[in-house]
Amino acid sequence: MSTSELPLLDDSFKKEEDTLNKSKIVSSKNSFSKETLLNFYNDMLLIRRFEERAGQLYGMGLIGGFCHLYIGQEAVVVGLQANVNQKDTIITTYRDHGHMLATGMDPKKVMAELTGREAGYSHGKGGSMHMFSKEKNFYGGHGIVGASVPIGTGLAFSHYYNDDGGVCLCYFGDGATNQGQVYESFNMAALWNLPIVYIIENNKYGMGTSVERASASTDLHRRGESYGIPGVAVNGMDVKEVYHAGKSAIDHARSNKGPIILEMKTYRYRGHSMSDPAKYRSKEELAKMRAENDPIDCLREEMMSSKMLDEKSFKEIDKKIKERVIEAAKFAQESKEPDPAELWTDVLLEV
Repeated sequence: MSTSELPLLDDSFKKEEDTLNKSKIVSSKNSFSKETLLNFYNDMLLIRRFEERAGQLYGMGLIGGFCHLYIGQEAVVVGLQANVNQKDTIITTYRDHGHMLATGMDPKKVMAELTGREAGYSHGKGGSMHMFSKEKNFYGGHGIVGASVPIGTGLAFSHYYNDDGGVCLCYFGDGATNQGQVYESFNMAALWNLPIVYIIENNKYGMGTSVERASASTDLHRRGESYGIPGVAVNGMDVKEVYHAGKSAIDHARSNKGPIILEMKTYRYRGHSMSDPAKYRSKEELAKMRAENDPIDCLREEMMSSKMLDEKSFKEIDKKIKERVIEAAKFAQESKEPDPAELWTDVLLEV
């Protein structure tokens, strides 16, 4: 029996999955206002230009350690974060710069952290993979594969325990889905009916290994079936589809229906990290994806064909965002490095 033929646990799970898929299909026909689409576009383009500049600074030796860029995956976090409220918490893995910007964190302070400066969100101690902002309910950036899942489940338990109406959005990649801690977390989340949306950013490659070579089942949204957790596969290159799927999933979790999994089928244009030449995939594959599915280009073309904005307007938007990113890089480079005494701070909390 193939994976796709495996029976569901019970009828209630099947009905739940059907309801979510039906909701996604119906809502995807709804139109978006010009203002909403423009917000999507601006947010995605900010992430794209920020990441391009971060790549340049890394090449100049101004960013140390590892650096994982989010170029190509912008629609995922922008579409999802458009649904959260001030009570919700966010946690992700080491490909995290886009998530920080989508939660409203200051590009200047994000770039300062990337370059190890005192003005950064973690005072220059966290770098690319370990930023944090309590103000924005952003709990990291984590360098261990799959580590965001048990921590995110703990955040969801906090929402449940405090009965505060919040939901945790927990991001992780396809490479993490075979980790044991992920399934321990699924079990606890289902057992306690926790308000959490598990978001699998399936960009097709865990480091340099394709998901087909690493996973016996590539339907990653079905990984929660044995725990009764519904899952939905989503086109993660379409910000509108992501938005609708995210709304349905967050509403599901917020209305005490327990955890849910969203598999975002997306694609990264760069290697796993800046040190990865990505020779495990063809240039043709990458070119085809960029030409046919780029989330920013597709949205721009749609808005232009609908006469919402013309080419001149989009060029002006790009210019302003580039200026904002240049300003962030300048701020980072001019910020002072942490005092060596900072090594001894933030290591102990006395209560």
